[in-house]
Amino acid sequence: MDRPSSHLVQVEIFGQSYNLRGEGATAYLQELATYVDRRMREVAEATATVDSLKVAILAALNIADESQRGRGVAVDVAPGGADRLGKVIDSLDRCLAKA
Repeated sequence: MDRPSSHLVQVEIFGQSYNLRGEGATAYLQELATYVDRRMREVAEATATVDSLKVAILAALNIADESQRGRGVAVDVAPGGADRLGKVIDSLDRCLAKA
């Protein structure tokens, strides 16, 4: 079985550049990164926290809460989208571990 081709996408989240490898539309990864960046900035402003790891964790908890409650922006998830999002999260985890 052939794997879909992947490509490298550079995104900026909370002032840091990340090179993400993804499949499908690059615009989708850009939208995800923009959303995460916005949520991190909201958390930083609301908590006056400057530690980017703490901001990232609090933003992740807020995003997870939205997901569990079914709130937030409605997003049409394409077939395989959940797997792709999991790969993006893994990639971000690796980048944050290096920071």
